[in-house]
Amino acid sequence: MSEEAQPEFVTYNVVDGVAWVMLNRPQYGNAQNYRLLGQLDDAFKRAVEDDGVKVIVLGGEGKHFSAGHDIGTPDKDSHMPRTRTSMWWDHLNKGGAERQYVLEQDGYLGLCRRWADIPKPMIAMVQGACIAGGLMLAWVCDLIIASEDAFFQDPVQRMAQPGVEYFAHAFELPTRVARELLLLGRRMPAQRAYNFGMVNEIFPRETLREEVTKIAAEIAQHERFGLALTKQAFNFVEDARGKRQVMDSVFHMHHLAHAHNQLMTGNLVGGLDAKAMASANKKQAGEG
Repeated sequence: MSEEAQPEFVTYNVVDGVAWVMLNRPQYGNAQNYRLLGQLDDAFKRAVEDDGVKVIVLGGEGKHFSAGHDIGTPDKDSHMPRTRTSMWWDHLNKGGAERQYVLEQDGYLGLCRRWADIPKPMIAMVQGACIAGGLMLAWVCDLIIASEDAFFQDPVQRMAQPGVEYFAHAFELPTRVARELLLLGRRMPAQRAYNFGMVNEIFPRETLREEVTKIAAEIAQHERFGLALTKQAFNFVEDARGKRQVMDSVFHMHHLAHAHNQLMTGNLVGGLDAKAMASANKKQAGEG
């Protein structure tokens, strides 16, 4: 499929020096297939290269910010060719653990690290669900501004996984709270995330975009190079604290879990598809 024929899974709009990058698969809770991630990378690159853009806002259309990685929609596309952003080789003609390891090294961990290094301030505008892979997108941003009904969750223990590929849990939350997030897999309401410093501000859903616009406009008043240096400074601090080394270690554990699942169940995620995970999440939250 040519780029021109692909669905528009990400929209891009610049207003007053702010690039609004919006995930656009609301019918699937903005679940992330690889085409969406490729388009997201293109949008971020476009914002970086535009000298008129001072701040980037990442949001999601519809009810939810992002329900995570695509594990079973009609547009799931891990079997398709994709544009690689790192020097890893193609995954499609590989077998065993190598196939998924290579795919996720570039498509999940690699992209998130690339985005975390973007020299322009990034704001995650989160409403509704921010689950598993959704956390990865929010965590690469500098600020997280959430709606009152937002919640954060990493339920991948159900798949025998030690968290998502971009393992920033213990850098975003106190250690015991991060353990709870993973071991119990419960939803963390926006207010609780705010109390732990993972969320910067909370607003009613109906005024969320307006408030994010104000925050972005305030940041956009500053000089571009100074903002870039400030971002680099904080990234240096996180790396000095071992963030990159931790992620590399846990990424390998993540793929040991994938390989184990394949051997034991014949499925990367233990046979749990999107419907099963959504059902379990609703039941745990008392909705089912």
